[in-house]
Amino acid sequence: MKWDKRRKMFRSMLSKEECYFPGSVSDPLSARMAEEIGFEVGMFAGSIASMAVLGAPDLTLLTLSEFSDQAHRICRSCELPIIVDADHGYGNALNVMRTVESLEIAGVSALSIEDTELPLSFGNNDKPQLISIEEGVGKMRAALKARTDPNLVIMGRTSAPILTNMDDTLKRVIAYADTGVDVIFLVGLNSREDLKAISQNIMKPIMLGGISADLNDKSYLASQNVKFCLQGHSPYFEGMKATYQTLYKLRNDSKENTTNLDDLIHKMTMEQSYLKLIKDYM
Repeated sequence: MKWDKRRKMFRSMLSKEECYFPGSVSDPLSARMAEEIGFEVGMFAGSIASMAVLGAPDLTLLTLSEFSDQAHRICRSCELPIIVDADHGYGNALNVMRTVESLEIAGVSALSIEDTELPLSFGNNDKPQLISIEEGVGKMRAALKARTDPNLVIMGRTSAPILTNMDDTLKRVIAYADTGVDVIFLVGLNSREDLKAISQNIMKPIMLGGISADLNDKSYLASQNVKFCLQGHSPYFEGMKATYQTLYKLRNDSKENTTNLDDLIHKMTMEQSYLKLIKDYM
């Protein structure tokens, strides 16, 4: 299939003075729904992929082939430009190059590579850590080198706002922007003050991985060069809850189940079993 039209459409969004809220998608049908409803772009997250493909929590258990296969199923089902969260690129800088190659073939319009140390390393499982800025720069450069379609958008992603501090965040985004990535993707940035500090120091378009009350204003976000802002992944979770409730009622003479959503997610992804494995072996 040819992906030119949607990638050019996505690139055009980067030059508009507008902020878009991507629709969270997990499979071909949810992507078609988002497109039919009117979303300009879809988002396929790594955490959602882990649940949709493996039924597992977001612990970097998914392989590149599993992720790219699902991304391809989504892309071929609609004309909606799709952003994907490619996590850490499934390894080092060389793995990042393979990740870009695979996802470009799959048809995505944009992908993000992050600087979180993944998967969790031995003895360091209480709090996620970041790789060095130098290694992060190497991964961003490798991603750009591996791209063959110039319309494919490469995003440099960091969770520094919630894992370190603003000084470190600024150093990282400036270094990543200097590599030539198309977009800077920030997770955990919650205040106008911090966003202004970022937007004043880089000329790159910005994507935010979540929206706080202080930033819940599309016009303001657009004025700070924020092009995309995630609203979470409630479509998948609400769909999970609806499926469980329907099955429960069919099995129990139409009785309602009172399990709350968070407990359902933890139970169905077998989170406690995975946490025990982490404790036993890591």
